[in-house]
Amino acid sequence: MTDHITFDISGVEPEFGAPAADRIVLGDPQFRTWNVEEADGGLYSGIWEATPGKWRIVYDEWEYFNVLSGYSIVTNEAGEEFHLRAGDRMIFRPGFKGTWEVIETTRKDYVVRL
Repeated sequence: MTDHITFDISGVEPEFGAPAADRIVLGDPQFRTWNVEEADGGLYSGIWEATPGKWRIVYDEWEYFNVLSGYSIVTNEAGEEFHLRAGDRMIFRPGFKGTWEVIETTRKDYVVRL
């Protein structure tokens, strides 16, 4: 076992997905996820990409992410908007609720802890 990994997804097959139908607000957003780490204890990391659309989000987990490309707007329950573009970073804590709207296909790297 090595003591490090890189976020090189060249040999990783993406997983395809979408928000649950009852969470979609607008459009037909589609996801691609390249998981590069799935560690014991509920730690995950990789690259996630979404096409335009809007859906409701509810976080039970902790997530740090860094936007690599695209443009999205995350809005919390209080109506506060976060305009996310390449280089923007954010942490969602368990309990975060709101919407995620992808304006331009968005790609981010992430670390999730359950």
